[in-house]
Parts: sequence; C-alpha cells; structure tokens
Amino acid sequence: MSTQDLVAKLWNLCNLLRDDGVTYHEYINELTFLVFLKMAKETDTEDGRTEQEKTRELKENEVRKSPNIPEGCRWDDLQKLNAASRLEAYKKMLVDLGTHGSLLTQAIFNNASTVIRKPATLDKLVTEIDKLDWYAAKQEGLGDMYEGLLEINATEKKSGAGQYFTPRVLINAMVELMKPTLEDVIVDPTAGTGGFLISAHHYLNAHNNVRALDEKAYDKYQHRTFYGMELVPDTRRLAMMNLMLHDLAIDDQNPGIIYGDTLSNEGKALPAASLILANPPFGTKQGGGIPTRDDLVHYTSNKQLAFLHLIYHVMLKPGGRAAVVLPDNVLFEGSTGKVIRQDLMEKCNLHTILRLPTGIFYAAGVKTNVLFFNKPADTKKDKGNTQNVWVYDMRANMPQFGKRTGFTEKYFEEFYNAVGGDLTQVDEAARDAFIQQHIAGSEIGNVDTCRLRRFTRDEIRAKDDSLDLVWIRDDSVEDSANLPEPDVLINQAMEELAGAMLELKAILVELGTAEEDADEVVL
Repeated sequence: MSTQDLVAKLWNLCNLLRDDGVTYHEYINELTFLVFLKMAKETDTEDGRTEQEKTRELKENEVRKSPNIPEGCRWDDLQKLNAASRLEAYKKMLVDLGTHGSLLTQAIFNNASTVIRKPATLDKLVTEIDKLDWYAAKQEGLGDMYEGLLEINATEKKSGAGQYFTPRVLINAMVELMKPTLEDVIVDPTAGTGGFLISAHHYLNAHNNVRALDEKAYDKYQHRTFYGMELVPDTRRLAMMNLMLHDLAIDDQNPGIIYGDTLSNEGKALPAASLILANPPFGTKQGGGIPTRDDLVHYTSNKQLAFLHLIYHVMLKPGGRAAVVLPDNVLFEGSTGKVIRQDLMEKCNLHTILRLPTGIFYAAGVKTNVLFFNKPADTKKDKGNTQNVWVYDMRANMPQFGKRTGFTEKYFEEFYNAVGGDLTQVDEAARDAFIQQHIAGSEIGNVDTCRLRRFTRDEIRAKDDSLDLVWIRDDSVEDSANLPEPDVLINQAMEELAGAMLELKAILVELGTAEEDADEVVL
C-alpha cells in the first residue's frame, strides 16, 4: 500500500464520525491520538526511544530507556478492551496520557478529549486502523503519510484549517532558495503544523549525510537547529505529531514546537536565528490589540506587520536571512506600516519580492507575497542596506488556481531562471541579462511585459515607500469569461475594504484623533 493509498483510507474513515457531528478538524485531532498510539507500537517506541536513538544505541552498545506511553494506555491495551467498555476506557486513557508518561506524550495529549459519542464508532476506527498496512507506510515514511492528511484537511473549506497550512510547493521553493546548512539555526515564529521546519529537514538530509554526523554534530542537528512556536493548542499538537513522525527535533527535553505567543514575551524562548522561514497567519481580524513584547520599537495591531518587524529587528542574527509570506496590505499600509518598511530597507537588504498568484492558499482570494531579505553581518552597518528591490510578478495573467488547477513546481521554473536558484546571494548581472533576453525574444520587445523588474531605493521612495509595485497589465482580471469564483471575489473585496479602512485609520492616528492600539480591521 502506497502512502497515498494509506492517506486516502485514513481520511475516508472520517465518514464513520459524520453521524456523530464531528468536524474535519476534530477528526484530525482524534486520528492523531489513535495514530500516535498505533505508531508507538509499530515503531517500537512505546518505551520512549526513537528509531534513530535505537540505531545509535546499538552502535554505542548503550541502552537508555525512558517511559513514553504509560502501561495500560497503549495500543494493545485499547485493542484488548471489549467494544462495550472501550469508549469509556478510552476517555480515561486520554486523561491519563495527558498527565503521565514522557513530556512528549503529555504534550501530544494535553487537554485531550474524544469527540466520539458511540462505542461502535470507536470500535470500527480501532479495527480499521489496525488493519492498515503500516509496514509499507513505514518504508515510505510515516511523516509523509501524516502530512498528506494535514493537506487534505487544509483543502476542506469546512475544516477551517487552511490558515495553518502553507502549500507544500511554496514551502519547498522557499527552502530551496534559502539553502539551509547544518550550521544554521532555523526558526519559524508561526510554526502552524511544522511544514517549513520539516521541509528544511528534508533539504538538509538530501544535501548532507546526516546519519554519518558525529555525536556532537548530530545532537546539534536534532536539538539546536529547528525551532518553532505556535499559539493554537490543537495546531501545536498536530505540529508535534508531524515532527515526531519525521523523527525530528523532539524528545522529552526538546519540545520542537514551543507553545506560546511569539508577539508576547513568551516569544523570547526562541533563539536568535540565522534562517527564518515563516508565513504569519492572515485573515480578517477585528481588533486584537498590539504586541505585548517589550523588545520592539514600532508597535502596531496589524499582526503581519508586527511579525515582519519582530523578524528583522529582533529574531534575525547579524548575517542571517529570511523568507516570509505576507499579504498585500503589508506592502502599502501607511503610518506605522510605512515606518516599518523604511526601517526594514535601512537595516536589511530587501533584495527580492515574489508576488504570488491568488488561489494558492486555502483562504479564497488572499493576495500574498514572499519577501526575501538578509541582515548585514556587521552590526554597525544599519543604514542604507537596500539599494535595489527586484520584484517578480507571478500573479498577473496566471490561471485561477484551486482544486481544478493545481499550483505545481512548474510555475516556479521561470522564477528560478529570473532570480537564480540561490537567494543567499543576488546576481544582479544575471537578472539584468534575463530582462534583456526577454526583450530580445518578445514580439513587442517591451520591458513592461517581463515578469522581473528592478526598482531602485530612490524609485520606491518616490512611491511613498510603497512596495505594492505593479507594472504588468493583468488581462485575466478584465476577462469576463474567466472571472474567479464568487467566494474569491467576495474575499478580494473584503481585503480591499479592510485595506482602505487601515489607510483611513492611519490618517486619524496622524491627526491625533485616534490611538494606534484601538480596534481596527487587520488582514
């Protein structure tokens, strides 16, 4: 059985819970509890050791055991119960697992409760999960299986989980361009289900023989390379399960994904990073107040702007680099937004902006961009670091992405050709050559049809420091036969209205008739 087949079978089991009124997101949580117990049995880690630890222990002839899942709460214990008493015993198990055993087990089962109402439903789930070919799944990768489930959950509009899930093709492209190394400290301040950290892990394994590292280097890789923080308890649970199934950065001493609010002083638990990969949560949000961290300079209730400021001002080490997904309003918002963009371009080299297509996220109509920037290694060099901003427009005249048209790797091919496959450095001569090649090969011979364009710092300053830089005529917007779905149009209208409200609010703040931390609409 392939990973894809296993994912499909596991997802189809949610039909068993429909009569109990269980949502997709609740099902994923329930499945996480059951799969955790089953996987602990299948991978023989009920005693608390990962497979990598066991391999190393055999090499070193050293045995270290720590209880992981308490006796009486393991998969075999659940199976042995008769169908009539299993549900009540399972409820008690969840409570015990959240308070006993290893710290990892307690974190996964923290405040766990079941949404199953009928004993027959649990009986069927346990039976069907036990029947699946887990050996084949282990060979292909249990982590891939779990990520497949998370992705399906994100695509289901009713689940509401899309805001925590960044499309894998985008994550992988950002990681590929940022070139993680074994020396990096990689941080995602808004970890979601852990996608960026796992993709970086895959990249490092593909380009290094991680298993051949000596003990010190391997310990650094497992415990001092990958860090994340997540505010939503259920999402953090999914992230920790994801990391555990990838056998990455998580054990009793290292939580992998820390629970907390990065925009509060809880965020100080994250170390300074040499590489930040992030997609701060977006969506229309009423009010919410300003960050409570005490190490920021510019405070705003626009959470995406606050995260951008936190990343470049506090979290990124000198010499570090970052790739951050941000909505359009961050590029043009006035008042504090303008100040933050100015500060970013002074202190960092904001060298590349990728304008992403609409429809690639599971929140319809959201317009986003990826900002790529690095911080100078010399801490004294904190002025004038951005000289040119290269913008690549992947949005204009692109298909309407969604279930019918998937967003795949092929759409990044021209972007790689335009900006280079390594954004740890910027080859401006090669980028100029790409533009000239486009002009020479174009029937029109017009630079305005090229998706890549350079804007000097002076040109951006003349545009009132707006980074909402558009030059390509988007014919798809004007084609009445190719209009987006109604929900996409509604979300776009809401986004534009929210942006206008932010602009008006900024004017009121400047006039002194409103306060910065008052309620406002934040995308």
